[in-house]
Amino acid sequence: MIARGKGTHPTRIIDSHELILVKAGELTLWEEDQAFVIEAGQTLHLFPDRRHGGTRPYPKGLQFYWIHFEVDDLPSDDSDMGIKPLEIPQVNRLRRPEKLEALYRYFLDSQETGDLRQETANLLVQLMLVEVATSSIQNGGDSDKVNSHANSVHNYIWMNNDNNLTTKLVAEALGFNPDYLGRIYRKVYGYTITQAIHQSRIARACRLLMDSDMTIEEVARDCGFSDADYFRRVFRRYKHITPIAFRKINSRIYVNTD
Repeated sequence: MIARGKGTHPTRIIDSHELILVKAGELTLWEEDQAFVIEAGQTLHLFPDRRHGGTRPYPKGLQFYWIHFEVDDLPSDDSDMGIKPLEIPQVNRLRRPEKLEALYRYFLDSQETGDLRQETANLLVQLMLVEVATSSIQNGGDSDKVNSHANSVHNYIWMNNDNNLTTKLVAEALGFNPDYLGRIYRKVYGYTITQAIHQSRIARACRLLMDSDMTIEEVARDCGFSDADYFRRVFRRYKHITPIAFRKINSRIYVNTD
């Protein structure tokens, strides 16, 4: 799914599970009485026979994969042999989302070429679920309190990435010690607060480069960089391409396939 800024996820009840991986942007959905904001690198597991829908129109630049699947009950004799069902969290942040994306792309490519057999499809879906479950296990050692604090940091950064941000300023805004905040954030997300600030700013810059006619200097300022040359260096570090080259390659040609 590549959105052009129009359309909203339909409200419906389906009889299968659904696993969504957001590649870019934010996907806002609700299921029964829960609301979700799923960012790039996160997955959402929707359950069968539950009403769900979109909370607002798809934002321009949103990209996500999804797949529907059914789950058979685990036979009691298999349970006795030590086979345990996978525990799939409803929302999960993946350490390496590109691994799950590769499985989605393999599934889609095989489907498009007509090479996708039922056995292959089943195996690919199982690998997808294992990838999500394994990442959940890796993240599962953190306490609820630590996760809550780290998530507060993450949300604050993404909501304020056009402002002057440092670890110290974020800690002051949230009322925490900078060293403590830096440690728990890295523990939960696997990278530093400074890296998170850069990632959020570069994500914002990518949207502006694709969707606006702002100059590189204007994009840099809008994303919280006071020095355009520094912005170019950081952009190249994360995207492995210059901002100008990124704009040329990613001229907006997306259509909403909804």
